[in-house]
Amino acid sequence: MRKIALIITNVVVAIATLAITGCYSRESNPVATVAPTDDNSQFVTLTDAVPDAILEIRYYGTYNFVGQRIDGYDEPTALLTRQAAQALKAVSDDVRSQGYRLKIYDAYRPQKAVDHFVRWAADLTATEMKSYFYPDLDKSVLFEQEYIYERSGHTRGSTVDLTLFDMRTEKELDMGGTFDWFGPESHPDFCGNPETGQYTGDNHKSPTGRTITAEQFANRMTLRRAMLAHGFKALDTEWWHFTLADEPFPDTYFTFPVRQIVRQENDER
Repeated sequence: MRKIALIITNVVVAIATLAITGCYSRESNPVATVAPTDDNSQFVTLTDAVPDAILEIRYYGTYNFVGQRIDGYDEPTALLTRQAAQALKAVSDDVRSQGYRLKIYDAYRPQKAVDHFVRWAADLTATEMKSYFYPDLDKSVLFEQEYIYERSGHTRGSTVDLTLFDMRTEKELDMGGTFDWFGPESHPDFCGNPETGQYTGDNHKSPTGRTITAEQFANRMTLRRAMLAHGFKALDTEWWHFTLADEPFPDTYFTFPVRQIVRQENDER
Protein backbone atom coordinates (compact mmCIF):
# COMPACT_ATOMS: atom_id res chain seq x y z
CA MET A 1 0.00 0.00 0.00
CA ARG A 2 2.84 2.37 0.81
CA LYS A 3 4.33 1.61 -2.62
CA ILE A 4 1.03 2.35 -4.37
CA ALA A 5 0.64 5.58 -2.42
CA LEU A 6 4.14 6.63 -3.40
CA ILE A 7 3.42 5.97 -7.09
CA ILE A 8 0.20 7.99 -6.92
CA THR A 9 2.03 10.84 -5.19
CA ASN A 10 4.71 10.88 -7.87
CA VAL A 11 2.10 10.99 -10.63
CA VAL A 12 0.32 13.92 -8.96
CA VAL A 13 3.60 15.81 -8.57
CA ALA A 14 4.48 15.19 -12.22
CA ILE A 15 1.12 16.50 -13.42
CA ALA A 16 1.40 19.57 -11.21
CA THR A 17 4.88 20.25 -12.53
CA LEU A 18 3.64 20.14 -16.12
CA ALA A 19 0.84 22.54 -15.30
CA ILE A 20 3.17 25.01 -13.58
CA THR A 21 5.68 25.03 -16.41
CA GLY A 22 2.96 25.79 -18.95
CA CYS A 23 3.23 22.63 -21.03
CA TYR A 24 -0.51 22.27 -21.21
CA SER A 25 -2.01 24.35 -23.99
CA ARG A 26 -5.29 24.79 -25.81
CA GLU A 27 -3.40 24.42 -29.09
CA SER A 28 -0.62 21.95 -28.30
CA ASN A 29 -0.20 18.49 -26.85
CA PRO A 30 0.90 18.35 -23.19
CA VAL A 31 4.28 16.75 -23.94
CA ALA A 32 6.04 16.30 -27.25
CA THR A 33 6.55 12.61 -27.99
CA VAL A 34 9.08 13.28 -30.74
CA ALA A 35 12.39 15.01 -30.07
CA PRO A 36 12.65 18.61 -31.37
CA THR A 37 14.24 18.68 -34.80
CA ASP A 38 15.74 21.14 -37.27
CA ASP A 39 14.75 19.01 -40.28
CA ASN A 40 12.82 21.27 -42.69
CA SER A 41 12.64 18.74 -45.54
CA GLN A 42 8.84 18.49 -45.32
CA PHE A 43 8.29 22.25 -45.30
CA VAL A 44 7.82 24.73 -48.14
CA THR A 45 7.95 28.49 -48.48
CA LEU A 46 4.30 29.51 -48.24
CA THR A 47 4.35 31.86 -51.21
CA ASP A 48 5.77 29.13 -53.45
CA ALA A 49 2.62 27.13 -52.77
CA VAL A 50 0.24 30.10 -52.51
CA PRO A 51 1.67 32.81 -54.79
CA ASP A 52 -1.36 35.07 -54.29
CA ALA A 53 -0.74 35.38 -50.55
CA ILE A 54 0.32 38.72 -49.09
CA LEU A 55 2.90 38.58 -46.30
CA GLU A 56 3.06 40.87 -43.28
CA ILE A 57 5.26 38.84 -40.95
CA ARG A 58 4.69 40.67 -37.69
CA TYR A 59 7.40 38.86 -35.72
CA TYR A 60 10.09 39.85 -38.22
CA GLY A 61 9.38 43.51 -37.50
CA THR A 62 8.68 45.52 -34.37
CA TYR A 63 4.90 45.97 -34.59
CA ASN A 64 4.02 43.06 -32.33
CA PHE A 65 3.23 42.66 -28.65
CA VAL A 66 6.93 42.37 -27.74
CA GLY A 67 7.97 45.45 -29.73
CA GLN A 68 11.05 43.95 -31.36
CA ARG A 69 12.05 41.35 -33.92
CA ILE A 70 11.49 37.89 -32.47
CA ASP A 71 14.29 35.35 -32.23
CA GLY A 72 14.29 32.80 -35.05
CA TYR A 73 12.75 35.07 -37.69
CA ASP A 74 15.76 35.47 -39.97
CA GLU A 75 13.76 36.61 -43.01
CA PRO A 76 10.28 38.15 -43.56
CA THR A 77 8.83 34.99 -45.03
CA ALA A 78 6.41 32.25 -44.02
CA LEU A 79 6.87 28.47 -43.96
CA LEU A 80 4.37 25.62 -43.68
CA THR A 81 4.33 21.85 -43.97
CA ARG A 82 3.60 20.71 -47.51
CA GLN A 83 0.19 19.42 -46.51
CA ALA A 84 -0.87 22.66 -44.81
CA ALA A 85 0.41 24.73 -47.74
CA GLN A 86 -1.58 22.61 -50.20
CA ALA A 87 -4.75 23.08 -48.16
CA LEU A 88 -4.10 26.81 -47.87
CA LYS A 89 -3.82 27.03 -51.67
CA ALA A 90 -7.37 25.70 -51.87
CA VAL A 91 -8.46 28.37 -49.38
CA SER A 92 -6.74 31.03 -51.46
CA ASP A 93 -8.52 29.93 -54.62
CA ASP A 94 -11.82 29.96 -52.75
CA VAL A 95 -11.50 33.47 -51.33
CA ARG A 96 -10.14 34.88 -54.60
CA SER A 97 -13.42 33.88 -56.21
CA GLN A 98 -15.09 36.07 -53.57
CA GLY A 99 -12.82 39.05 -54.25
CA TYR A 100 -10.25 38.53 -51.51
CA ARG A 101 -6.64 37.48 -51.02
CA LEU A 102 -5.05 35.90 -47.97
CA LYS A 103 -2.81 38.07 -45.83
CA ILE A 104 -0.40 36.11 -43.64
CA TYR A 105 0.83 37.32 -40.26
CA ASP A 106 2.58 34.15 -39.12
CA ALA A 107 2.89 30.46 -39.97
CA TYR A 108 5.61 28.07 -38.77
CA ARG A 109 7.17 29.48 -35.59
CA PRO A 110 10.48 28.05 -34.31
CA GLN A 111 10.81 27.05 -30.68
CA LYS A 112 13.39 29.82 -30.26
CA ALA A 113 10.63 32.36 -30.92
CA VAL A 114 8.33 30.78 -28.36
CA ASP A 115 11.17 30.92 -25.82
CA HIS A 116 11.52 34.63 -26.62
CA PHE A 117 7.83 35.17 -25.84
CA VAL A 118 8.22 33.37 -22.51
CA ARG A 119 11.21 35.51 -21.49
CA TRP A 120 9.34 38.67 -22.47
CA ALA A 121 6.24 37.68 -20.50
CA ALA A 122 8.35 37.02 -17.40
CA ASP A 123 9.77 40.55 -17.56
CA LEU A 124 6.94 42.61 -16.09
CA THR A 125 8.76 45.86 -16.86
CA ALA A 126 8.67 45.33 -20.64
CA THR A 127 5.31 46.92 -21.46
CA GLU A 128 6.15 49.15 -24.42
CA MET A 129 3.38 47.68 -26.60
CA LYS A 130 0.72 47.34 -23.91
CA SER A 131 -1.51 50.09 -25.30
CA TYR A 132 -1.59 48.39 -28.72
CA PHE A 133 -2.14 44.74 -27.80
CA TYR A 134 -3.21 44.27 -24.17
CA PRO A 135 -4.45 47.58 -22.68
CA ASP A 136 -7.10 45.86 -20.56
CA LEU A 137 -4.70 43.39 -18.93
CA ASP A 138 -2.01 43.54 -16.31
CA LYS A 139 1.01 41.83 -17.82
CA SER A 140 1.36 39.60 -14.75
CA VAL A 141 -1.69 37.55 -15.84
CA LEU A 142 -0.46 36.54 -19.30
CA PHE A 143 0.64 33.06 -18.19
CA GLU A 144 -2.31 32.56 -15.85
CA GLN A 145 -4.83 33.52 -18.52
CA GLU A 146 -3.04 31.40 -21.14
CA TYR A 147 -1.94 34.09 -23.57
CA ILE A 148 1.66 32.83 -23.40
CA TYR A 149 2.74 29.18 -23.42
CA GLU A 150 6.04 27.34 -23.38
CA ARG A 151 4.95 25.47 -26.50
CA SER A 152 2.92 26.54 -29.51
CA GLY A 153 1.01 24.67 -32.18
CA HIS A 154 2.75 26.94 -34.70
CA THR A 155 6.00 25.13 -33.96
CA ARG A 156 4.54 21.92 -35.41
CA GLY A 157 4.37 23.66 -38.79
CA SER A 158 0.71 23.38 -39.83
CA THR A 159 -0.77 26.45 -38.16
CA VAL A 160 -1.27 29.85 -39.76
CA ASP A 161 -2.38 33.29 -38.55
CA LEU A 162 -4.07 35.30 -41.27
CA THR A 163 -6.75 37.68 -42.41
CA LEU A 164 -8.44 38.68 -45.67
CA PHE A 165 -7.40 41.44 -48.06
CA ASP A 166 -10.20 43.06 -50.07
CA MET A 167 -9.08 43.40 -53.69
CA ARG A 168 -11.79 45.98 -54.42
CA THR A 169 -10.86 48.43 -51.65
CA GLU A 170 -7.19 47.36 -51.57
CA LYS A 171 -7.36 47.18 -47.79
CA GLU A 172 -7.56 44.48 -45.16
CA LEU A 173 -11.09 43.37 -44.45
CA ASP A 174 -12.27 45.03 -41.23
CA MET A 175 -12.31 42.33 -38.57
CA GLY A 176 -13.06 44.68 -35.67
CA GLY A 177 -9.75 44.09 -33.94
CA THR A 178 -6.05 43.69 -34.55
CA PHE A 179 -4.10 40.45 -34.88
CA ASP A 180 -2.63 39.39 -31.50
CA TRP A 181 -5.08 41.42 -29.41
CA PHE A 182 -5.04 39.85 -25.93
CA GLY A 183 -8.64 39.77 -24.85
CA PRO A 184 -12.06 38.15 -25.30
CA GLU A 185 -12.74 40.54 -28.17
CA SER A 186 -10.52 38.25 -30.29
CA HIS A 187 -12.66 35.17 -29.63
CA PRO A 188 -14.60 33.87 -32.65
CA ASP A 189 -17.78 33.84 -30.55
CA PHE A 190 -17.46 37.48 -29.48
CA CYS A 191 -20.74 39.21 -30.39
CA GLY A 192 -21.99 36.19 -32.32
CA ASN A 193 -22.29 32.46 -32.81
CA PRO A 194 -19.52 31.09 -35.04
CA GLU A 195 -21.37 27.80 -35.50
CA THR A 196 -24.37 29.47 -37.13
CA GLY A 197 -22.71 32.68 -38.29
CA GLN A 198 -25.40 34.69 -36.50
CA TYR A 199 -24.50 38.10 -35.08
CA THR A 200 -25.91 38.68 -31.59
CA GLY A 201 -24.11 41.80 -30.41
CA ASP A 202 -23.43 40.07 -27.09
CA ASN A 203 -20.29 41.77 -25.81
CA HIS A 204 -20.60 40.85 -22.14
CA LYS A 205 -17.18 39.18 -22.12
CA SER A 206 -15.39 42.46 -22.85
CA PRO A 207 -14.11 43.92 -19.58
CA THR A 208 -14.42 47.47 -20.90
CA GLY A 209 -17.56 47.17 -23.00
CA ARG A 210 -15.83 46.95 -26.37
CA THR A 211 -17.89 45.59 -29.26
CA ILE A 212 -17.79 44.76 -32.95
CA THR A 213 -20.38 45.44 -35.62
CA ALA A 214 -22.45 42.93 -37.54
CA GLU A 215 -20.30 43.59 -40.61
CA GLN A 216 -17.07 42.98 -38.72
CA PHE A 217 -18.41 39.72 -37.29
CA ALA A 218 -19.53 38.65 -40.78
CA ASN A 219 -16.03 39.34 -42.10
CA ARG A 220 -14.56 37.06 -39.45
CA MET A 221 -17.03 34.38 -40.46
CA THR A 222 -16.07 34.70 -44.14
CA LEU A 223 -12.49 33.82 -43.24
CA ARG A 224 -13.57 31.08 -40.86
CA ARG A 225 -15.89 29.38 -43.36
CA ALA A 226 -13.20 29.29 -46.04
CA MET A 227 -10.60 27.84 -43.69
CA LEU A 228 -12.90 25.17 -42.24
CA ALA A 229 -14.14 24.21 -45.71
CA HIS A 230 -10.62 23.24 -46.74
CA GLY A 231 -9.45 21.15 -43.84
CA PHE A 232 -8.42 23.59 -41.14
CA LYS A 233 -9.76 23.81 -37.60
CA ALA A 234 -10.25 27.01 -35.62
CA LEU A 235 -9.01 28.09 -32.20
CA ASP A 236 -11.69 29.28 -29.78
CA THR A 237 -9.70 32.31 -28.59
CA GLU A 238 -8.32 33.83 -31.82
CA TRP A 239 -10.32 34.60 -34.96
CA TRP A 240 -7.12 34.64 -37.07
CA HIS A 241 -5.65 31.27 -35.97
CA PHE A 242 -6.18 27.99 -37.85
CA THR A 243 -4.47 24.58 -37.79
CA LEU A 244 -4.66 21.85 -40.41
CA ALA A 245 -7.00 19.29 -38.83
CA ASP A 246 -4.99 16.37 -40.15
CA GLU A 247 -1.60 17.90 -39.40
CA PRO A 248 1.33 15.64 -40.36
CA PHE A 249 3.48 16.29 -37.27
CA PRO A 250 1.11 16.49 -34.29
CA ASP A 251 3.83 15.63 -31.78
CA THR A 252 6.93 17.26 -33.29
CA TYR A 253 8.19 20.72 -32.38
CA PHE A 254 10.64 22.10 -34.94
CA THR A 255 13.64 24.33 -34.27
CA PHE A 256 14.97 25.58 -37.63
CA PRO A 257 14.76 29.36 -38.23
CA VAL A 258 12.29 31.11 -40.50
CA ARG A 259 14.04 31.78 -43.78
CA GLN A 260 13.33 31.11 -47.44
CA ILE A 261 13.49 27.43 -48.37
CA VAL A 262 15.18 26.95 -51.73
CA ARG A 263 15.46 23.48 -53.22
CA GLN A 264 16.52 22.07 -56.55
CA GLU A 265 13.72 20.39 -58.53
CA ASN A 266 15.29 16.97 -58.04
CA ASP A 267 15.47 17.58 -54.30
CA GLU A 268 11.67 17.63 -53.84
CA ARG A 269 10.71 14.90 -51.45
